[in-house]
Amino acid sequence: MKSKIQFANEKVRKAFDKLEKSDFKLYNHILRVFKIIQEDAFYGTQIPKKMIPKEYIKKFHVKNVWKYDLPNAWRLIYSIEGKDFTVFSIILEWMDHKNYERRFGY
Repeated sequence: MKSKIQFANEKVRKAFDKLEKSDFKLYNHILRVFKIIQEDAFYGTQIPKKMIPKEYIKKFHVKNVWKYDLPNAWRLIYSIEGKDFTVFSIILEWMDHKNYERRFGY
C-alpha cells in the first residue's frame, strides 16, 4: 500500500536534515528506505503491540510501530496511519542496534 512520508515532529525532521552532513551514508540508506515504504508502507517488520515502548505512545500517540533494518545494524522506526483515504508512514526515529535493544527491552 502506497504511503506518504511524514516526520513525527519538527525535531525528528531537523535531526534527519543534520544527518546529511554528519553521516551521509546513513542518510542515503534512510532515503532509500523512504522510497521503499512510500511504495509499500507495510514492507518493514511490525513490532508486537505489547512491545511498543510506552514513550512512543505517550510522545507520538502511535497505535502501531514498524521497523526497517538498515545496514550496519541500524533500525528505522516508523508508524503507519490513515487519514482521508491517504496512508502516512510517520518516521519516529532511527538508532543503532544497541539503542534499539535498550528502547525495546531486548
